[in-house]
Amino acid sequence: MLFIRWFKDLTIKDIPLVGGKNASLGEMCSKLSKNGIKLPDGFALTAEAYWNFLRKNGLDKKIKNLLKNLNKKNISSLAKTGAKIRGMILSAEFPKEIEKEIKTAYKELGKKSSARGGEIEVAVRSSATAEDLPDASFAGQQETYLNVKGEKDLLLACKKCVASLFTDRAISYREDKGFDHMYVALSVGVQEMIRSDLAASGVMFTLDTESGFKGVVLINAAYGLGENVVKGRVVPDQFFVFKEGLKNGHKSIISRRLGSKEMKLVYSDKGGTIQQKVNFKDRNKYCLTDEEILKLAKWGVKIEEHYGHPMDIEWAKDGITGELFIVQARSETVKSREKKNVMETYNLKKKGKILLQGISIGQKIGQGKAKVINSPKQMDKFKPGDVLVTRITDPDWEPIMRIAGAIITEQGGKTSHAAIVSRELGIPCVVGAEKARQVIKNKQAITVSCAEGDVGIIYEGLLPFEVKRTELKKVQPSRTKILMNVGDPTSAFNLASLPCDGVGLAREEFIFTNFIKIHPLALVHYKEITNKKIKSQIDELTIGYRDKTQYCVDKLAEGIGFISSAFYPNDVVVRLSDFKTNEYASLIGGAKYEPKEENPMLGWRGASRYYDPKYKPGFKLECLALKKAREEWGLKNIIVMVPFCRTVEEGKKVLAVMKEFGLEKGKNGLQVYMMCEIPSNVILAKEFCEIFDGFSIGSNDLTQMTLGVDRDSSLVSHIYDENNTAVKRLIREIIQIARKNGKKVGICGQAPSDYPEFAEFLVQEGIDSISLNPDTVLKTRERIVAMEKKIGKVKNNNFKMAMASKLLMIFGVVGLVTALSGYTCQTVNNQAVVDGLKQTLTEEISGLKSQLRQEIAEELSEKQTSSFQEDGFAKFSVSYPSAWTIGHWEDGVGFSSLDGKEWFKIFTQVLGHPVSEDLITTTTFFGYPAKRFPEASLKDGTSYEVLEIYPKGYKKQGVIEISGDKNNFEKMLGNIGNFEVKK
Repeated sequence: MLFIRWFKDLTIKDIPLVGGKNASLGEMCSKLSKNGIKLPDGFALTAEAYWNFLRKNGLDKKIKNLLKNLNKKNISSLAKTGAKIRGMILSAEFPKEIEKEIKTAYKELGKKSSARGGEIEVAVRSSATAEDLPDASFAGQQETYLNVKGEKDLLLACKKCVASLFTDRAISYREDKGFDHMYVALSVGVQEMIRSDLAASGVMFTLDTESGFKGVVLINAAYGLGENVVKGRVVPDQFFVFKEGLKNGHKSIISRRLGSKEMKLVYSDKGGTIQQKVNFKDRNKYCLTDEEILKLAKWGVKIEEHYGHPMDIEWAKDGITGELFIVQARSETVKSREKKNVMETYNLKKKGKILLQGISIGQKIGQGKAKVINSPKQMDKFKPGDVLVTRITDPDWEPIMRIAGAIITEQGGKTSHAAIVSRELGIPCVVGAEKARQVIKNKQAITVSCAEGDVGIIYEGLLPFEVKRTELKKVQPSRTKILMNVGDPTSAFNLASLPCDGVGLAREEFIFTNFIKIHPLALVHYKEITNKKIKSQIDELTIGYRDKTQYCVDKLAEGIGFISSAFYPNDVVVRLSDFKTNEYASLIGGAKYEPKEENPMLGWRGASRYYDPKYKPGFKLECLALKKAREEWGLKNIIVMVPFCRTVEEGKKVLAVMKEFGLEKGKNGLQVYMMCEIPSNVILAKEFCEIFDGFSIGSNDLTQMTLGVDRDSSLVSHIYDENNTAVKRLIREIIQIARKNGKKVGICGQAPSDYPEFAEFLVQEGIDSISLNPDTVLKTRERIVAMEKKIGKVKNNNFKMAMASKLLMIFGVVGLVTALSGYTCQTVNNQAVVDGLKQTLTEEISGLKSQLRQEIAEELSEKQTSSFQEDGFAKFSVSYPSAWTIGHWEDGVGFSSLDGKEWFKIFTQVLGHPVSEDLITTTTFFGYPAKRFPEASLKDGTSYEVLEIYPKGYKKQGVIEISGDKNNFEKMLGNIGNFEVKK
C-alpha cells in the first residue's frame, strides 16, 4: 500500500514518513517486543497521504495564505484563523485511493485481533512529523479519538486528527518553536484499543518530573481510559520506583500516594466515551498491584535504555485479559534537557493564612491577582501576571497559561496537562486543589508556593519571598568527604545535583513531623484510643491501612528511601529519631505517652528511649522502616546512627534491641555509627570504638554539654561558642582516637557551615568527612580543596631517631634487671639484698617510663610539624607545629595554639606601624626592604614581635606584616621559605 505502513515495519528513522509518535511505536514493535514489552497492533497513515489530501482539495495554498500574516499574540485573530482552517479540512474528502487503503488496513487489523475480531474498536492518534523530537515535544497539541468503531467513524476520526494540526494551541506552539507550518505534516496512527475502560491506565516518566533526577521511574495510574490522567481530570495514584534497586532484583517501590480517582472514562454504548463515577471502595485502594508497578517500571527502564535518554510513556491495562501494554512513548523534553548550571531555591520570608493545598508542580513561588476562569473562551479577561484558577486545563488553555504568574487547577496530578505545560514554561502550578474556584475570590491577591515540598500551598495576600541562585561549578575532589545535612525528603532529588559525597545527617524528625504526623505509640495502641478527635485524625491520615503501625513503617521508609535513592550509591547516614519529650508530645496522640520534664534537652531522648519498655514498641517501627529500605528496596548505602548515647552499656542495649527487630550490625553490610555529642563520648571513645563502626560529631550538643550552656536560652547565648578551646580539644581527641582505632569520624553540626575557619581546623586535624547545610556545600568544598593543597603533614625524622634511642635505654635497663636477677639467684645468699636490688631497679624503670612518656608527649608537640603553602597575596611556604590551627583569609594567614597563647601571622596592610624611627631596625627579608620593631605587649601581658616587609620600598604603600608571640617568633620566622611577593 502506498499510504499505509504497519507499525511492525517502522523504526525511529521513519519520523519524516509517519511522525514521531508512530515512528516510536514502530521502533518499539520491531525492536523491543522481543524483550517482553507488549504493544497493541496498528498502522499509520503516512505524511504523504496528508500532503496528497491537502493538494487534491487545494488546501495547501489556502492554508499558507491564511497563516502568512498571522499575529499569534492577537488571540482573537489566532482563534478565527484556526477555526477557518479546521472547517476547510473537515469539509474536504479523502481521495479515493487513500480512503480505500484506510478501509483495507482496518479490516486486516480486525482479522489480526485475537481478542475480538471483525470490526474492532481502535484509538486514532495524531502524529506530527515535528513531534516527539528530543528537543521539542508536541504532546497534546493534536487530538486523539478513542473507541472508534466502523469504517465511517474511522474516516471521520482520521480527518479530525488532520484538522487538529491547526488548533489554536498547535499553531501557537509551532510559532514559538520556529517551525514552518507548511513543513510540518501529520500522520495518523490507528491502534487497536486496549480495554483499560474495564481496568486502569496512565503515564510513566523515567525521571522525576520536578527535579529532573534520573534515578527513579514515576508512574501515575487511574481507573478507565488514560485521557483522564493525561488531561488532568483526576488526581491519580502515584508511584516512585528506584531504578538501581529494580535492576538488582529488589521490589523497590519507594513511594506510593493514593489518588482520589473520582471519575473514570469508559466506553459509551453509542460509541465514543463517557465519564463515570468511581465507587468509594475502589477510590480508596490502589488501581495497580505491586507486581504490575514493577513490571511497568522494568519496561520503562528498558525503553529508556533503548532510546538513550529519559522517556514519557503511556500505558494501559486490559480489563478483559489482565495484560499490560505500552500504547505510546516519546522523549521527555523538559527536565532532561534543562541545563543545570544554576540551581534556584525559592524561600518565603514569612507565611500567611493558608487558603488551599494541592500537589506542587515545580519548585518556584508565584503571586498575583487571581482570575477564576471556567473556559478558555474567557481569555480576553486574563492579563499578564494574573494567577489562573480553573477546574482543569487542556491545550486550548495554553495561550493563557503562557502569560500567567501562577496556575491553580482543582483536578489533575503530576502528569496532567497543566503540570506538563507549567513545567515546560517554568511557571509555578498547584494541581488537585479541590474547591479552588469556590475558596479563591476573583481578583484576590494570592501567593502560590511550590517551594515547600510535594504539597503546593496557596496563601492569602502577596507574601515576600527570595530567590537564591547557586552556580553549579565543577569542583575538584577533596580528600575530606563533603556530605550534606538533609531533612526534607521532597528536596532530596533536587539537592542530588550538588557536588557532594553523600549525606552525613538525614533526620527522621522531619519525616515524623511532616509525613507521618502521628506518635508511633498512638499507632501501636490505636484500638485503645478513646478520644474521638484523635482517632478521627488518625483515620483520615491512614486511609487504606487496616494495620495502623504499617502506615508509620511505610511513610518513614518512604522518606528515608527518597533521600537514600537520591544520593545512591554514596553513603547516607540516617539518624534515629531524636525528638525530646515535649516534641514527641506535639505529634497526634502524643501527649498521652510523653512525660512532662523540667529539662527535656537532658531528659528522655535518643538512645535511652529505644530499649525502654515504655517506648520500645515505637522504636520497633523505626527499625522495620530501615530494614524495609535497606533489604526490600536495596538501599544498602544507608548507615544507621544512634544519637545521644550516654554510656557504653546503653550503646550495647540499643544494638541488642536493633538486632531483635532485624537490624543487626555487620549483617548485610549494615554499619552503625554513634553521634559524638556528650563529653562522655570522647572520654570513653576507645570503649565506644569497640561497639560502633564510626562517629559523627554533633558540635551543637557537644558545645552545649561541654560548656554547660542551654543553647535555647538567650540569657547565656553569648557563652555558646563552638570555637571554644575546650570544644576543639574534645573534637581533636575524638578524631585522633577514631583514626587510631580504624573508625570513620565525621561532623554534622552547624559549625562547619557557619565558620570557615572551623572547617579548616577539622581538615587540619584529619577528619574523614564534613556534613554541611546545602547552601554552603559549594563554597566550603572549594575552600577545603584549597586548604588540602596547602597543608601537608610531615613527621620530623629527628623525632623518630630520638624516640628510638630512648626506647633502647628502657630496654637496656630491662635487660639489666633480667641479667642481674639471674646472677643474684646464683651468687648472693642474702635474699633481702636481692629483693632490695630488684625493688630499686623496678623504681628506676618506673621513673624512666614516666620520664619517657612526658618526653614523648613534648616531642610529639614540638617535633611533629605541618607545612603550609601560600600562593595568594604572596608566595611562600612555612612549617608550623601540627598541634596549631590555621585561619586563612583573602589577604593573610594565621597560625595559633588552641588556647591562643602561641601564635604567628602573615598578612597585608596599606600602611606600616607609626613607631619612632629610633626604635626601628632596618633590615631585609628574602631581598625585600624590611623593618624590625621592638618587643611589645598585648593587654593580657603577652609579649610579641613584628617584622614589616616593604615590597615596593620604604616610602610606598602596601606592607606585609609578620608578627607572633615572643617565644615562637624567631623560630617561625626561620621556618618561612621561598618568600616572594607577587607583582
